[in-house]
Amino acid sequence: MSRRSAREVVFKLVFEFSFLKERNEKSLELFLADAKLTEDDRDYIVNTYRGITENYDRLLAVISDCTEGYVVERIYRPDFAALILAAFELIYLPEVPSSVAISEAVELVKRYSSEKSNKFVNGVLASVLKATRGADDGK
Repeated sequence: MSRRSAREVVFKLVFEFSFLKERNEKSLELFLADAKLTEDDRDYIVNTYRGITENYDRLLAVISDCTEGYVVERIYRPDFAALILAAFELIYLPEVPSSVAISEAVELVKRYSSEKSNKFVNGVLASVLKATRGADDGK
C-alpha cells in the first residue's frame, strides 16, 4: 500500500470522528486488518489518527482562525476531514513536506467532495501553512 492509501484511511476515520466526536477503535481495527498494509502504513494510520483525535481542539482552532467568514461546524464534512488531516500533518509531522500535505488533501476532496471544494481546501491550507510553518516554508 502507499502513503496515499494510508492517508485515505485516516481521512475516512477522521470523517467518522467528525460526527461521533470520539475515536472508534473498531473502525481502526477493521482498516488495520487490510493485508496490503505495510508496517509503516499501520504506524502512520494509528499515530496520525490518534494524534488528530488527541489534538482535535487545537486543530479545530487553527482551521477556524484560517476560515474567515465560515463557521467551522458548517464546513462540508469531507472538506473538514481533509482540512483536519492536512493541518495535523502541517503542524505535527514536519517530515511531511507541506506541498504533499496540501496536494493530498486537495486530491481527497476532488474524489470525495464537491466540485468547488478543492479551491476552498487549498486556500484554507495555504493560510494554515502560513500560520504554522511560516510563509517561507520551501517544502
